[in-house]
Amino acid sequence: MSTYSLAIHGGAGTILRSQMTAEKEAAYKAGLARAVAAGEDVLRQDGTAMDAVTAAVCALEDEPLFNAGRGAVFTTEGAQEMDACVMDGRDRSAGAVAGIFGPRNPVRVARAVMETTPHVLLIGPMALQIARDAGLPFEERDYFFTQARWDALQETMEMRRKGQESDDPARRHGTVGAVARDRAGNLAAATSTGGMTAKLPGRVGDTPLPGAGTFAENATCAVSGTGHGEVFIRYTAGSEIAARMRFLGQSLDEAAQHVVMKDLHDHDGSGGVIAIAHDGSISMPFNCEGMYRGSVREGEAPQVAIYRDA
Repeated sequence: MSTYSLAIHGGAGTILRSQMTAEKEAAYKAGLARAVAAGEDVLRQDGTAMDAVTAAVCALEDEPLFNAGRGAVFTTEGAQEMDACVMDGRDRSAGAVAGIFGPRNPVRVARAVMETTPHVLLIGPMALQIARDAGLPFEERDYFFTQARWDALQETMEMRRKGQESDDPARRHGTVGAVARDRAGNLAAATSTGGMTAKLPGRVGDTPLPGAGTFAENATCAVSGTGHGEVFIRYTAGSEIAARMRFLGQSLDEAAQHVVMKDLHDHDGSGGVIAIAHDGSISMPFNCEGMYRGSVREGEAPQVAIYRDA
């Protein structure tokens, strides 16, 4: 048996540092710490990487500060449509859902798709039926409503009526995710999101697309992305990191840095990734002002951070 590693993110495109208060920063870091603890509790007890990333992402989905589950943003029509994905590094098994509303934890629905159907990605009524068949909890609309997300929608729509678009990255993207290596050496990734503030109804980003916003294979790495989803899709960000490791012999950090700081950055792809390699090393590059993130390796103290200097 070897050692475990875990990394989590609560999205890139953070609140601008100039607008961050000490109280808000403490709340975000507490939420990140809870997610790290939820995932590490699984790994410490010899649990699987898949169980660990599921637990960590559930903790983030339950936290209204982050754009997933309870804290999901609103579409132009004032609805919430959630995407999620899981991927198992042992055999590249994957499950995903897109545009769903109702299940408390979309990541658990994605996992149910992987474990109980022959498919990878489900949308619409059948995705919800899979959740019901799995006995997963549902919540009413009030549970998912947060005033801050609603206000952000109103502000964004008012700007558009004036022919303006916000350059605040916190409005453009936000996602949660986790990657892990368990003591058996297996990797897994999970990602969940409410998408972009004021997105068109039916828009699907990179999160539920294996190889784009979520990727895992034991031979190379596990990746969860957060950022401008359309660019992550076009540049297959997750699988590109793995490909650079496999074919160029790059380290995890070299590969992740290139994809985030070159491929994505040079094509309006603001955001970042968290990634874990087959050897348990961790990389968490981002090309915007900040990324809510945390990590832990067996025998070391957990770390959480928002900006480049913590």
